[in-house]
Amino acid sequence: EEATQEDLEYKLKGFIDLTLDKSAKTRQAALESLKSAFSSKILYEFVMERRMTLTDSIERCIKKGKSDEQCAAAGLACLLCVQIGSGIESEEIFKTLGPLLKKIVCDGTASIQARQA
Repeated sequence: EEATQEDLEYKLKGFIDLTLDKSAKTRQAALESLKSAFSSKILYEFVMERRMTLTDSIERCIKKGKSDEQCAAAGLACLLCVQIGSGIESEEIFKTLGPLLKKIVCDGTASIQARQA
């Protein structure tokens, strides 16, 4: 089981790195893979160690991305907070990402999917 956990963490580290890729499709695929992992398994320690990196990646994807990438990033932001649970760390994430998410919600030119996410 320990080897499986290490393999999973290695893959997740790779996905986190791919969220910084130049290609929007690659970033979106990485976000979706992280969402899938965060939806299926509790990864508290892994997430806590990388919460700032994940927050920065989500922030960049929301700012740079188009509709689909913004949707994936918004979904990952929610799952990140769920993984961490209530507390100061989740509050920090919300304070960082909240204004960006509010901006998209209020932006009439943003896609409906991005606004919903």
